[in-house]
Amino acid sequence: MATIRYLVRDVATAIAFYRDRLGFHEDQRFGPAMAIMRRGDLALWLAGPASSAARPMPDGGQPAPGGWNRFVIEVDDIDAIVAALRDAGCRFRSSVVSGPGGRQVLVEDPSGNPVEIFAPR
Repeated sequence: MATIRYLVRDVATAIAFYRDRLGFHEDQRFGPAMAIMRRGDLALWLAGPASSAARPMPDGGQPAPGGWNRFVIEVDDIDAIVAALRDAGCRFRSSVVSGPGGRQVLVEDPSGNPVEIFAPR
C-alpha cells in the first residue's frame, strides 16, 4: 500500500472532493486537522492547517499545498471522468494530452494540489 500526504487548506472540503469526485472513501478523521482517505491500495493523508505537517520548518519555511508532484489515478474512460469533473466546476491545469503510454489530464483538488487522471493505451 502506498501512502501520500497532501497539505490542504480545508480538510472537510478536501474530503468532499476526493470522495465525491475521485471515488475515495473516508477511513479516519481527526477533527479539522487531518483525514485519511482510501482508494484501492492508496492511502491519502489530508493534512490541514492545524496538522503537525503544516507547522513551520526550522528555517521558517511554511509548508503549503500546490506544487507539481502528484499521484496518478488510472481510469478506463478519461473522457467521462473529465466531463464529470468539468460539470462539477473542477479546475484543470491541462487539457487531455496523449503520449506513448496513454492519455492524461491534471485536475486540481480544492487546495490546488494536482491529481493526474490517466487512461493507459
